[in-house]
Amino acid sequence: MIRFEHVTKRYADGTTAVDDLSFEVAEGELVTLVGPSGCGKTTTMKMVNRLIEPTEGGIFLDGDDISTIDPVQLRRRIGYVIQQVGLFPHKTVLENTATVPHLLGWKRGKGRERAAELLDLVGLDPSVYGDRYPEQLSGGQRQRVGVARALAADPPVLLMDEPFGAVDPVVREHLQNEFLKLQAQVRKTVLFVTHDIEEAVRLGDRIAVYGQGRIEQFDSPATVLGAPATPYVADFVGADRGLKRLSVTPIEESDLDQPPVVHLDDPLATATERLRSEGARWAVVLDGRDNLHGWIPADATADATVKGTVREHARRMEAWLPLGAPLKQAFATMLQHDAGWIAVIDKESEGRFLGVLTPARLHEALRRSIDADAQDVPRAEVAVETVATA
Repeated sequence: MIRFEHVTKRYADGTTAVDDLSFEVAEGELVTLVGPSGCGKTTTMKMVNRLIEPTEGGIFLDGDDISTIDPVQLRRRIGYVIQQVGLFPHKTVLENTATVPHLLGWKRGKGRERAAELLDLVGLDPSVYGDRYPEQLSGGQRQRVGVARALAADPPVLLMDEPFGAVDPVVREHLQNEFLKLQAQVRKTVLFVTHDIEEAVRLGDRIAVYGQGRIEQFDSPATVLGAPATPYVADFVGADRGLKRLSVTPIEESDLDQPPVVHLDDPLATATERLRSEGARWAVVLDGRDNLHGWIPADATADATVKGTVREHARRMEAWLPLGAPLKQAFATMLQHDAGWIAVIDKESEGRFLGVLTPARLHEALRRSIDADAQDVPRAEVAVETVATA
């Protein structure tokens, strides 16, 4: 969708902002451009919508050389979101969102209808927020309006220049979560500029790590963190890149242990025997459809005089996640609930139990992920030596 071919931007004073840049962004892909201030990432973005003209080379949008397209018409085909949003203070939220459709000649009713749809999509009820003015919104709400406005004319490409950099960390994380959900629905081709490697890792399908005017590495977040291409990249992503990689490594079925399992309507004696035979301190409790219900500790079944079923002694399950959740979330869930393990369920079902993830298995999963990238094989095919198997 976006292609750079040997693009250079050199200013009159001899400063080279971007030097011989060549890369491609596939349709529907979100690519984050990350690097320190002054490295050329924003210049790269602004050349896509011709706010800055390249000195050499060519930039192509869906196969068309953008130098042959009228800049105004080009910009109306590309959504653009900046850090300070740039909403018109004298226009309502609905009017701001309908700006580009209006410029494209859409009928007023159609433009407002589209604006209302987009506001609802970004979590702002148009009946509540549509008639408000930007000064009546929080920073996070204004940023959402900026995203809605950029999407109003349904552009194939979205440019985002540090859009969440001006809000506090809590709001920023929430906006990142909401944007990922939104991108899963609309699947735009996105160039996203940030100076924050954690944001780049969290959002990007691929990351372009910039040095001075050049891309030092262009790869998946997991590869950038697990196998930095140069000492510069290793230094930029940080010594804690292993921890950062937790956020881009999903839980897979091969990571899970299989503990003893009992069902709600099993006699308590059945649970007692199962725990004793497997030497386990607890068992997972499932309902009649093998969906996760809770757990039962061995001490609840130890007294032979206690009768009844598992249902009467099962405890609520607090620590669980769906398959595919990042290992970072798994680790955080363990800490939050002071849990020695978490249950993992099938997110496509009503809660079918798949297994449990322990701290040891989490560590193995991270190591296998790194080795799998290095060997270019699926994670499940990688064997790692552990203390238990050494």
